[in-house]
This record gives sequence, structure tokens and C-alpha cells, in this order.
Amino acid sequence: MSLYSLVVDAAARTPDALAVHDLVTGLGYGALDARADAYLAALRGRGVRPGDRVLVWTDKTAEAVAVAQAVLRCGAIHVPVARGNPRERVARIAADARPALIVTDHADHVPGAVCVPCPDLLREADLLREAAYGPATAHHPVQLSDPAYILYTSGSTGTPKGVCLSHGNALAFVDWACRELDLTAADRLANHAAFGFDLSVFDLYGAFRAGASVHLVGETLAQAAGPLVDFLLERRITVWYSVPSALVLMAEYGELLERGPGALRACVFAGEPFPLKRLKELRGAWPGVRMLNWYGPTETNVCTSYEVTAADLARTTPLPIGSPVAGDTVWLDDGEILVGGPTVMLGYWGGERQAGPYRTGDLGRYDAGGLLEYRGRADDMAKVRGYRIEPAEVAGALVAHETVRDAVVLVVGTGLDARLHAFVVPEPGRAPELAELRRHCAVFLPPYMTVDGVHVVGGFPRTPNGKVDRAVLGGLVARGVRA
Repeated sequence: MSLYSLVVDAAARTPDALAVHDLVTGLGYGALDARADAYLAALRGRGVRPGDRVLVWTDKTAEAVAVAQAVLRCGAIHVPVARGNPRERVARIAADARPALIVTDHADHVPGAVCVPCPDLLREADLLREAAYGPATAHHPVQLSDPAYILYTSGSTGTPKGVCLSHGNALAFVDWACRELDLTAADRLANHAAFGFDLSVFDLYGAFRAGASVHLVGETLAQAAGPLVDFLLERRITVWYSVPSALVLMAEYGELLERGPGALRACVFAGEPFPLKRLKELRGAWPGVRMLNWYGPTETNVCTSYEVTAADLARTTPLPIGSPVAGDTVWLDDGEILVGGPTVMLGYWGGERQAGPYRTGDLGRYDAGGLLEYRGRADDMAKVRGYRIEPAEVAGALVAHETVRDAVVLVVGTGLDARLHAFVVPEPGRAPELAELRRHCAVFLPPYMTVDGVHVVGGFPRTPNGKVDRAVLGGLVARGVRA
């Protein structure tokens, strides 16, 4: 089995069933299969061979999905990059991945790379499909251990770092996820994440594995609260998967809770902690919807899961990230989360193959029931007043205060100058004050963990993947924003 065989199999069973739908175009499984084969012939005509990388820098469209399928059928490696990435960053990714081809609908071309506008590849594919190309569309056989795609993350140095995953890595997770969520051909999945973000692996290949349909959320729509709720309801989405920030945005500005879940039966979130108060509001408003908290860095995809139940409405501490899934083994070594098993990446592109367990750099601990809790990043830890500090623990204490809706805590400065700065989103009509928050934190935390500054903000800046942009927050302190 391979990632491309999922579409081939679904097309053989139900060719007329809807496979993928962007904001304009819908393709059934038969049409997606045929379009992928046509693109396959076009890629081979362009000289793409097994093992080559093909960088796809486009909008989120049904055509981009067909191109990705063609890349895999060629035995090549798919390198998805969101269209919103600037040319300079794409150039850095291309310099690392060394693609044989860049397929793009962007006006800018990347210097030193062979760029093909997507419309040109489409015309070539249509011409080849009309011709008797026959063997040109024979699919290259792949092994589960063969690389399938490379996802580029920011990297601790700011230089994009390519996480290379195999067909087997993806399928181990996808097979588990389909069983866990009881996916069927009747389901309608929303793809909120960018194709270059690991959450999209479930959206696309989970749908294809079940013969379900996946509905693509464009980059602009992904940040628009009201239209995003419209999309959820009008497309009759049954399974939603996104970062918590997207759901918070929809609830805060799109009347998500008031309008109801529509056809939704499962809501899954990952990528960052879900603010507890907002999670409890969502859990209380949607008693009939399954809710799952999935955890795992890009290097492992999802490796643990926790299902949120009505019992969590009484919770006063952050959600656990749960128990290992998909055949993985997850454990702690001196507080750091380690992952071994079938979902762990092949390695970083251009580097050595991953050997042994992957050290996530995330900190964890077990709760009283033996479930794993996320405690923040090891590289976020710093010494303040001579003590090791976990900013996530301080943020958790702040959110427990009645005036605070959400909080992020940063350590600013080093050595004797290191200080704890809290960025808090207030509850409507409330005004958190530093002195009151310090008194509150004193009930939960030792004196050395008291916050030195509080910055009240309307919301948090976000990275393109929807996570809190801590660098921007740190810049606010550097520019002297008043606490």
C-alpha cells in the first residue's frame, strides 16, 4: 500500500463519489484519479524521476491535490509549500530540497530553479491525456519505507528544516486515525491547515483512506471567523481538525457556539494547548460532538491522544495529551518526551537517517491517572532568580484567575536580568491588574515564579500555521510596551 493507492482504490470502488472540493472546483474520485495520471505523464515529460523532489508552491486547490498525487505516483517526493510563503523563504527551501521542478501558481519564480506555472502543467497534462500515452502513466511501485513528502518547519535557527516522512510513517497514523474516528465514505472532512503543515496529512489521506470527501479551506478563509463558520455549516462538515486558535477565533468572532455544530460529529485539535476556559465552553455547548486532543511534533505526526468528555467541565488544570497511539511508544527521559515507533520520521532532509527514538524537546509529566501532560518546551525553560522556570506552568496559573481568558508567559532577558512577562487576554469587561495577578499566582506558585510584568492584549499574533508567535510578543517587550 502507498499514499497514492488510497485514491486509486477509492476510484475503483466509487468513481463518482466526491473526493476533494476547493472553494470553486469539486473532483470525484474517478476524476481525481484521471487528473493525477495526466499530471504524472506531464511530470515524466518534464524529466521527473523516482527519488526527485517536486516542490508545489500553490494555492490550496483540487488541482494542487492532483499534482501531489502525481508526484507520489512518479515515485518522487512531494514538497508542499503554502502560496503565502514569500519567494525568499521558498528559495531557501529549494536550496535545501534541490527539487527537480517547482510547480507554482505564483507570479514570482525562484532563482536557480526550474519553475513551471501550474496552468502550463495543466495544459501539458490535458494534451498528454488526449494522446495515447499508455505506459507513461504506469505508477512507480513504492515501499512503505520510501520517502513520500518533506514538510519544512521553521527550525530553531530560523532556517527552514525539512522533515522527511515515508509512506509507512503517514499510513501508520492515518490507519489509526480512521479507526479512532470511525471514518466512512459518508464523512465530510474540512482541511483547515496548509498543505505544508502536518495536520493536513489526516485531512487529505484520512478522507482518501475512507473514501470520504475533503473540503479545502483557502488561506484567506482560514483567518475569517464568520465565513469559516459558514463554511463548516454550509458544507455539512462532519469531522473538523485544526489548531485550537482557529476554533477560538470562530467562537470569539464567528458565533460558533451560538450557531451550533451543524452536521459535525467529531472535533479534533492539535498543535498547541487549548485555553482551558474556552475549551470548556466548547465542550459544554457541543455535548453530542466527540472532541479529541492530539499531540505530536511534525517529526512524529500524532503520537498521543486524549478524548475530552463531560468530566473535563470540572477540570481546573490543562488537558493531558493522553496515551500513545498508532503503534508508537512514548515515554519520559529526565522530563523530556521521547517517541519511538512507526510514525517517527525518516530524518531531516540532507541529514542522517533518524536512529532510535525521537527526542521531541517537549517537557512532560504523568498525572495521577497515568496520562501524559505537556509541560512546555525544554528550550523555553530558563533560569529566573536562580531557579529553573517553566513558563507554561505560570500561564496555567494565570488562566485560572477570573479576569484572564488566555495567557502566554515569556522569559525576557538572561542571567540576572531575566524576567517573566505575561501577555493576557482579559475576560470581556474585565481589566487584569499586575498586583492582583501576583497575589493570585502566590496561591499556586512559589515566590520565584511571580510575574514581573503584565501586558493586556486583545489577542495573540499568530504564525502562518496558527500558533502563537512568541517572537512578536517578545518584540513588544523590547519596544517598551507598558505593563
